[in-house]
Amino acid sequence: MVNGRFSRLLEDSGIPDADFEITCMLEQVTGMRYLQTLTPEQEQTVLSMIQRRIKGEPLQYILGEWEFYGMKIFIGEGVLIPRPDTELLVDTVLNLFRNKSGLKILDLCTGSGCIALALKRHLPDAHVSGIDISETALSYARKNAGYHHLDMHFHHADVLNPASAEQFRDYDIIISNPPYLTASEMADLQSEVRHEPALALYGGTDGMNFYQHITSIWKTALQSGGLLAYEIGWKQARSVREVLASNHFHDIHIIQDLEHRDRVVTGIKNF
Repeated sequence: MVNGRFSRLLEDSGIPDADFEITCMLEQVTGMRYLQTLTPEQEQTVLSMIQRRIKGEPLQYILGEWEFYGMKIFIGEGVLIPRPDTELLVDTVLNLFRNKSGLKILDLCTGSGCIALALKRHLPDAHVSGIDISETALSYARKNAGYHHLDMHFHHADVLNPASAEQFRDYDIIISNPPYLTASEMADLQSEVRHEPALALYGGTDGMNFYQHITSIWKTALQSGGLLAYEIGWKQARSVREVLASNHFHDIHIIQDLEHRDRVVTGIKNF
């Protein structure tokens, strides 16, 4: 079976989970997870993918897609890779609003659009929009929406610019997985993560830049009783809670992931 031969190439280069990664590559190239033989063209394609991986390129970029909330999400260089941790942010909103209709939802720093797409899929009559400063990311978001036949709107804007928020009003939910890595965390990134755009990772010296600005700028886009929901770094819950409280949000909750780490913070606008 060819899997073992290819896996050893990755193992010899110190890449963990080599069997899993080779299986992903083979399925991408052939449509099958395990094979006895490959055509010469298929073998050359897989070897090329292996070489890219050995050089440190993330598997997700090599495949050109990844799964998020049960959905295929197209991605590539210049857009943040969807991660399982972020699914808790979607779960949180769905648990609160699954039986509500006609919701207006705004996803800030939308990236590939994975959060907005998952919400639209499970809240089909919601009006869902996403905003990002990266045209590259938005091109993937629009491609993903088209692939899944979801009617959504994506806007090019800087979420840190107060003028960007002026055209958005009366949203029931504003959700965001903003850049939140600190300067020290950026300096210690794994080689694979260094391939992802710093624009989507770096949240300022203490990682709080986007939380502070988004909360103060975009609260005007929420209607009274609206929800603001953030994904956070696992050490940021207290600081993000204080930002929400200082901006007069109430019913602030911190939600932990399966590893019992603080992962999501929510607050309600009551003003």
